Amino acid sequence: MPEIQHPTQQSSNLARRVVPLAAVILLAVVAFYIFGRDGLSLEALIRHRAEIDDFVAGHRLIAVLTYIGVYIAVVALSVPGAIFLTVSGGFLFGLPIGAAAAVTGATIGATIIFLVARTALGEPLLRRAGPRAANLAKGFRDDAFSYLLFLRLVPAFPFFLVNLVPAIAGVRLVPFVTATALGVIPGSAAYAFAGTGLDSVIAVQKQAYDACLAAGRAGCRLAFDAMDVLTPQLLGALVALGLLALVPIVVRRLRKPARV
Repeated sequence: MPEIQHPTQQSSNLARRVVPLAAVILLAVVAFYIFGRDGLSLEALIRHRAEIDDFVAGHRLIAVLTYIGVYIAVVALSVPGAIFLTVSGGFLFGLPIGAAAAVTGATIGATIIFLVARTALGEPLLRRAGPRAANLAKGFRDDAFSYLLFLRLVPAFPFFLVNLVPAIAGVRLVPFVTATALGVIPGSAAYAFAGTGLDSVIAVQKQAYDACLAAGRAGCRLAFDAMDVLTPQLLGALVALGLLALVPIVVRRLRKPARV
């Protein structure tokens, strides 16, 4: 017999689900208003480069922790510019520290939004979605680690969407965190490595920007194109790793009829 909840308890449960989600949405709107559609930008980095370099040189540990905090907020609030932020980590701190800081920030930020979405959306949506959706969610949960590792490795899937789908499917926290941490390592390392050579990108962009201003054209701006980093070779390597992550699922499916 289902347990009858007191109205006060029902209100408390509703607040526990809705308040965190509402807070994230509100903060995301504020962040979008502050950073704009383009999110974090190369122009902002160049404009404040001297101050940033001085701060990193004098307070390296605090700078790394601040960077991780910003990364957590960017991921949790789905602010555009996570790839550029990863590249900036390599530029500011070098490959090992920059990549490690990006992986840490991405994992914590993804975990926060996953927990918020799972509490607010996961269980209520599954209850209302019907048996077919429940079966799909169960299939996802049964092989959650492999599916998530694939989705994290292949950059074709939006990062924020990969945070939400497992939450709605009711995936457990441990496989989500583990697959996220492992899955973002290759991309983070590649982007941070690209950041170690960002000076050359800045020089080219600055030259084009100055030429645009000199020609008197409107709309001159400094821009970072993620496709400059996401080369066909890198994309192919990430897809190959992603497909490798699906091998355990394929093997399990092939062996299943033999056990019947």
